[in-house]
Amino acid sequence: MSQVALVTGAAQGLGNAIAGQLHAAGYKVAVTDRIEELAREAAARLDAGGATALALKLDVKRKEDFEAALAAVVAKWGGLQVAVNNAAMTPTTPVMQITAEEFDEVIAVNLRGTLFGCQVFGAHMAAAGYGRIINLASLAGQNGGTASGAHYASSKGAILTLNKIFARELAASNVTVNAIAPGPMELPSVRAAVPPERLEKLIEAIPVRRLGNPTFVADLVVKLASPEADFTTGATWDVNGGIFMR
Repeated sequence: MSQVALVTGAAQGLGNAIAGQLHAAGYKVAVTDRIEELAREAAARLDAGGATALALKLDVKRKEDFEAALAAVVAKWGGLQVAVNNAAMTPTTPVMQITAEEFDEVIAVNLRGTLFGCQVFGAHMAAAGYGRIINLASLAGQNGGTASGAHYASSKGAILTLNKIFARELAASNVTVNAIAPGPMELPSVRAAVPPERLEKLIEAIPVRRLGNPTFVADLVVKLASPEADFTTGATWDVNGGIFMR
């Protein structure tokens, strides 16, 4: 049986690129998204016949959605070996204008969604004695953000800590847990969120003077998802053009 991967927020943007690269690498891929129709369209682009791509509705704020998605994947393909917690909100509201409701919504999607993914998929993988979890963090969680909102940056910083906790929890079960922290990527969502004049200044501040390549991040996910990646866990892999160095 070829390995099975699930990606949250995979209908568009970076999640879609990740799902595509995993599929190209030979994985069967569950494409999940809060909007089921978008997930169906994305899965059909990978495999219209549905033999190697499955569309699922998954609202990451709901633990029961994770459980239902896992059950659907197991029913179709017998198990799940790779999970990518990618779904996120990326608002740019100025810090003094963030409401309690908006703050809670961002934390619920970005951080709580990662928690549920690690819990539900991690427990399944631990029981099977094998698994790979990759959590999408962000440069914003390391340096406070360059264009994103404070709630987004805070949620991504917390993911870095959660990543270590689950790595320690699951290591003895042969389940690795790693994070990737991208900087500004060449994505429609980034160009939509940042006004052109501000984006130009942002790019000038990046040492390599360009936005990041989403395909490279997706390739890094494939690498961390491989059976050979058994000696890296609890780590955060930086892809930020030199904005943040450690």
